[in-house]
Amino acid sequence: MGMAREKIIKVQIEGGKASTEPPLGPALAEVGLDAAEVVEKLNEITKPYEGMTVEVRIVVDVETKKYRIELGLPTTTSLLLRFAGASEPSGDPMHKKVGDIKMEHVIKVAIMKRPEMNAKTLRAAVKSILGSARSIGLTVEGKDPKEVLREVEQGVYDELIRKYEDEWRRAYKGVLL
Repeated sequence: MGMAREKIIKVQIEGGKASTEPPLGPALAEVGLDAAEVVEKLNEITKPYEGMTVEVRIVVDVETKKYRIELGLPTTTSLLLRFAGASEPSGDPMHKKVGDIKMEHVIKVAIMKRPEMNAKTLRAAVKSILGSARSIGLTVEGKDPKEVLREVEQGVYDELIRKYEDEWRRAYKGVLL
């Protein structure tokens, strides 16, 4: 057991907008990485989170110069509230609704949260996100998410879900913070 071979660079960036400016560029150069290449990869991985701040850890093997990118994802609640234009969850979700979102937003949140979810399919992930939406006082397409969940089970949204299957399969599967 010798010295630690890994160096961790932690930064907060806006999704899809990393740059080689300080502090990131110099920190990457210091460990011998091609800053432009790493920034390009970071922007590709974080593009779905445009307009949001994401925490990123770049774990570098100082000897081999191999690295991995770990993303800290926004919470499901914060993503749902952002799509709903609401500032906070309802204190009484059954009686006081704080906003309405489209089914497409539910699917997008499911794709964004893919690295943290145990769901095997996009449909299963969507069902989980609908539960979260209900618990914070959101409606989906003007309806109680429980009703939308039944519609998902009945196949009402199959075509819309299929439209996003490729994106679901491509969703970043990196290691999380």
